[in-house]
Amino acid sequence: MRRRIRKLSSQIFLAQTAILAVSIAVGFVLLAVTARGHLDEEYQARAAAIAQTFAQDPEVQQCLTRTSPGCDATVQRLATATERRTGAAYVVVIDTHRVRHSHPNPALIGKRVSEPLVAADGRVHLDVNSGATGVSANARVPLTSQTGAFIGEVSVGIRESSVSAALAAQLPSYAVWFAVMLVVGALASLGVAARMKRRTFGLELDEIAHLLLEREATLHGIREGVVAVDPSGRMSVVNDEALRLLALPPAVVGRTVHQAVPAGPIRDLLSGSGAIQDRILLTEDHSLVVCRLPVRLSGRPHGTVVTLQDRTVVEGLARELDGARSLTESMRAQQHEFSNRLHAIAGLLELGRPEDALEYVNEIRGTSASFDQVLREHVAAPQLAGLLLGKAAEANELGIELVVTPDTVVGPAPERLQALTTILGNLIDNAFDALTGAPAPRRVEVTIASDAADGTTVVVHDTGPGVPAAARESVFVNGYSTKAGPLSRHSGLGLALVHRTVTKLGGTVELTDGPGATFVIALPPVSALAPSGSS
Repeated sequence: MRRRIRKLSSQIFLAQTAILAVSIAVGFVLLAVTARGHLDEEYQARAAAIAQTFAQDPEVQQCLTRTSPGCDATVQRLATATERRTGAAYVVVIDTHRVRHSHPNPALIGKRVSEPLVAADGRVHLDVNSGATGVSANARVPLTSQTGAFIGEVSVGIRESSVSAALAAQLPSYAVWFAVMLVVGALASLGVAARMKRRTFGLELDEIAHLLLEREATLHGIREGVVAVDPSGRMSVVNDEALRLLALPPAVVGRTVHQAVPAGPIRDLLSGSGAIQDRILLTEDHSLVVCRLPVRLSGRPHGTVVTLQDRTVVEGLARELDGARSLTESMRAQQHEFSNRLHAIAGLLELGRPEDALEYVNEIRGTSASFDQVLREHVAAPQLAGLLLGKAAEANELGIELVVTPDTVVGPAPERLQALTTILGNLIDNAFDALTGAPAPRRVEVTIASDAADGTTVVVHDTGPGVPAAARESVFVNGYSTKAGPLSRHSGLGLALVHRTVTKLGGTVELTDGPGATFVIALPPVSALAPSGSS
């Protein structure tokens, strides 16, 4: 059983060589046929030249004009001499009575021909004739007297064997040229095959097909989004996860980024060319970690590859963990503070100063009870109350005063409780970041007004340096932070998350002028929106 040829270069070389061989063979046959036609025409022209020269011989003209005795012998002698001199197969002279006066077969001299005299019209007639002497290139010319009168016809033929011999003499030179062309074509095919081999990185056809199947399975099976953009800005690869995360239509492959993606951070991400490593991108529905890598092959740019990781669930768990950690830190701080207070009370009692101990207890109760009392009276939702208690303990450790204003009114089950917790927690964290390192007094005031008819309003004010006027437009963009380096705890994502959440719920975010920074969040009531706008 013959081994099947599988190499891509070999297949290309053999296929192109076979095509060249067939094409050259067909061309050689056509050339031979054409050359044979040209040789027929050439030999017919030679026969015509011989016949015209013979017809102008005065002896021939006189013999056919007078038809004296002995003329047939004279014409036959002249015809035989012409045949020998020119290589013609025959020279036949026929008078107007269609009687032969010369012929290669002497027995036919004086005999009449059956066909009419075609040269009687005064023109030269050329054809291939099958006569008594065989197939020949034939010419018939009119024979005229010295006065120009038509007196007969001269027919001259050159055997086709002579034409074939001439063709056989020419074909070897043609064959050599065709063989040279075949060799040159085969070498060119070999070069093309080698070039294609290099362009396909030495891979064979079945390997390329296997790699394509693996690529499709990998791209559409992984849980990361992958987008490849070529140098012209067209998206050449977009897997299923990228379509889901970026909310793109399925038919974006082959379209440019500016055609398929609306203006915004996603378009900026896909249309850029610089490298990006683990940057956070917030969309309407997802929190993404994105990377962008420029691709260069042989020193030339070949576009970019963007990878997307969905961190939405992780971010939610991180927020829950952050809340638990805040509560733990609050309890640890309170335990440490209560321990110190108990030591102070015990010391006063051991010194026999019960009045001072009672005064200290009343002072402690008044300080902590006032904040607890405000929460009990104005914040009935336990989730929000727990959040504020944790933030109060964190503020106490940071040396910040957290105040819940008396204008706060929150029922036991406010609308959009989860979104409200996210908004309030991030705004307070942002205020703590702004006050880190700021001079005293360091104070954060929180006001929450929630009503089913009027919606929800959240106001968070801090006494920090405020937001510069030049940064008002970019304060809600991913990565913006008022602090740099280790002082920034939340990487500039809190305000972007607040803005995304509020916008999704149909609300508004307002940043008022200083001193300090004041964020005002207004959320419409659930009844004023479609059911999809509720959380």
